[in-house]
Amino acid sequence: MTLAPESTDIVEITSAEELRALLGAPMRRAVDKERVTLHAWDREWLARSPFCLIATSDAEGNCDVSPKGDPPGFVHVLDDTTIAIPDRPGNRRADGFLNILSNPHVGLLFMVPRRSETLRINGRARLVREAPFFDDMVVKGHRPSLALIVDIEQIFFHCGKALMRSRMWKPEQWVEDTLPSHARIVKDVQYTEESLDELERHYGPAYENKLYKG
Repeated sequence: MTLAPESTDIVEITSAEELRALLGAPMRRAVDKERVTLHAWDREWLARSPFCLIATSDAEGNCDVSPKGDPPGFVHVLDDTTIAIPDRPGNRRADGFLNILSNPHVGLLFMVPRRSETLRINGRARLVREAPFFDDMVVKGHRPSLALIVDIEQIFFHCGKALMRSRMWKPEQWVEDTLPSHARIVKDVQYTEESLDELERHYGPAYENKLYKG
């Protein structure tokens, strides 16, 4: 059994002053990169991004980060300060959406394959169940029944150090995948009525065919 370290072994930072003393002040370039409206390159990045992460928290501060993915350009730019993200069929937990209903603040991170940099957008979100632009969000015959509108308050590009360190886009440096199947993990970490064989079939090759089916 692994024991937790003694409290005397942990030196906690409890103030902004302590943090700044340790890290130092940010470079001028890092401070000045913040913007409040979409630049042409922001729009181009969104047009090429097939994946983003959406961070939310409820009124009590309980947090969630949810992935969203679709063909590149799935994010709809409404104007220079507003974007919309379609929802697709999922597990119906709606953790992030429920958070937004009590706390509209969101943080978004958009990724483009093979690029180490990311685009970050922070702002306030709203949930809508119908809008004219829903017709532009149809994928494989699926028209979203819900979308997230984000009013941009802050936008900037984030440097690629984290993805460079992780070798995210370097398959020749990936470690061998020795993890069990997703079905095996699900069966081991939670109660399910389905057998392992049933879960293996559910998450098997046919799973991709259900991506846009409710």
